[in-house]
Amino acid sequence: MSTPTVDPRRPDKVNRYKPPASNGQQGNEDLTPDYMNILGMVFSMCGLMMKSKWCSWLALYSSCISFANSRVSDDAKQILSSFMLSVSAVVMSYLQNPTPLTPPWAST
Repeated sequence: MSTPTVDPRRPDKVNRYKPPASNGQQGNEDLTPDYMNILGMVFSMCGLMMKSKWCSWLALYSSCISFANSRVSDDAKQILSSFMLSVSAVVMSYLQNPTPLTPPWAST
């Protein structure tokens, strides 16, 4: 009853996928976590040195973005140290001046 079906595929036309060789080049790599890590460290240091709450919160925000976008192959110690530095900047800025953060457009 069943008719033999003819296989329409042509094995001589099959090309196996070969991933491109990296050769140590990282041309199309996303650098957002690295930039956010550096930005977080800069804001942390500005927050600690200048006692700026805005810089401290921006540092925490940047380090969270860096952590969220990091890859498995990234150095976890560097990301964790940046995160801890930004947390310490927020804590130290509130220990030195416990008043709430006021927006820049609010009149004092």
